[in-house]
This record gives sequence, structure tokens and C-alpha cells, in this order.
Amino acid sequence: MIVLVIGGSGSGKSEFAENICMKLPAEEKRYIATMQAFDDESRARIAKHRRARSGKGFETIEQGTHLEDVCLPQGCTALLECMSNLVANEVFAPEGRGADCGEVIKSGLHHLAEKAGHLVIVTNDIFSDGVTYDPGTAQYMKILGEVNQEAAAMADYVYEVVCGIPICVKCEMRDGADQTDKTDRRTET
Repeated sequence: MIVLVIGGSGSGKSEFAENICMKLPAEEKRYIATMQAFDDESRARIAKHRRARSGKGFETIEQGTHLEDVCLPQGCTALLECMSNLVANEVFAPEGRGADCGEVIKSGLHHLAEKAGHLVIVTNDIFSDGVTYDPGTAQYMKILGEVNQEAAAMADYVYEVVCGIPICVKCEMRDGADQTDKTDRRTET
């Protein structure tokens, strides 16, 4: 099963994604951490996420770029946190691939999906502010949008988390069997 969780900064998406992973049956859980520590703010966020997942049985894999290099045990539950950091690293970091990274990242997602029994992907919604950005940021946003669309197409479930409330926006299994009441797509965490 593949689940995509999207939301704005501070929306509660990470906690929701971790809770999904905790409910999934798997002997092994992997947390693929993509944020790179480049300043005090990023180091504080990394420490916060480490505290939040402490004691939950995750083995952490630090992977800021090159998603295709991640080695997962067959059938594990994997949490990729988060796609927006991974894309930024690939586009802007010296070890990244630059503006031509979209297809390689999509291939990396498929690589993870082939290995994991359950894959939960966290990403940010950065597309709603209506601001015009410099060309570099606009290119990053374009790539992230394309990667998010690929992840959503792969996913069995897509949740948007708003103010701590997860809303299922894609609630079908891949075979098309409807899994929800069409009148209410909210879910409990």
C-alpha cells in the first residue's frame, strides 16, 4: 500500500504519517529522512522530528539526495519524510542533480515502492500562496509539483492535512474499489 500525505508547514502531516505507519503491520520500519542540516533552524527541525519518532521502532536512513540508492528490507514499512526537502536537495545542493532531477526522483519513488510492503510519503503544499517567485524557485516548484503528481498517481490513498485534520482526497485501491463513503471523506487519526 502507498499513502501520500500532503499539507502546509505545521499542518500535522508528519504526525499523521507516523501514526499511519504505526498501525501498519510490518516487522521492520524505516524512516527515510531527507532534510539536510545546513543552519540552526534545520538542525532544530531535525531534532524535533527525531524526538517525535523516538521509541516508535523506526530505523532512520539519512538520505538527502539519490533516493534510488536507498536499501530497504523487502516488505518493510517505509516513511519518506519529506519529498519537498528531497527535491530541494536534488535541485540546489552540490551533490544533487540540478534542474533535471524530476525523472530520477520519480524512478526513486518506484524503487522504494517495489521494496516496501507499505510506503508512506510526506510532502508539502507550497502552491497556494499566489506569489511569483524567481526562476530558480519556480523551477523547484515545477519539479515538486510533477513529483507530487507521480506520487499521487502511485498512491492508494492521498490525504491532505489541514489544521491537524486529515482529509482523504483519494480513497480508492488501485483496482478501483471504492473505500469510502462519498459524502464524507474525513478520517480520524
